[in-house]
Amino acid sequence: MKYNSDEHIDDQMIKIEVSLDDMNPEFYGYLMEQLFKFGVNDVYIVQVIMKKNRPGQVLHVLCREEIREKVMDFIFQETTTLGIRYTPYTVHRLEREFIEVETEWGKCTVKIGKRAGKIVQFAPEYEDCMQLAKEHQVPLKWVYDQAKEKGYQWLNEQKLLE
Repeated sequence: MKYNSDEHIDDQMIKIEVSLDDMNPEFYGYLMEQLFKFGVNDVYIVQVIMKKNRPGQVLHVLCREEIREKVMDFIFQETTTLGIRYTPYTVHRLEREFIEVETEWGKCTVKIGKRAGKIVQFAPEYEDCMQLAKEHQVPLKWVYDQAKEKGYQWLNEQKLLE
């Protein structure tokens, strides 16, 4: 087991939104990578139709209040936006537990999500599955499916599923 975190509520979060309609989309990967380096919790981009029926994107960033100004400075510097919207956000996080399962290609981490102590989610870690698939030149879906099955078996053996 790698670590365990308790179910909790983060109420000091900020959601930042930026509309982009004139920026080279090739820059999005760099933008997202750098934002994660700042310590933001999540970044995603959604396709939208903007005013005057123009295609565009909305950049969404979830971060802690204490890094908001640093994140906004970076967004103004690295994007073509002239304005940023941000709102306070509350995030309810499930308790998380991580186990390692053995697949025929190697060890893989499986993440377990609990609400009020009850398992409500579990899934193999994508990065582990991807690494094993590349190493052994097998389809990613095979590794993922086997890791999920092994995780399910482990949960049943531990009598953690109802």
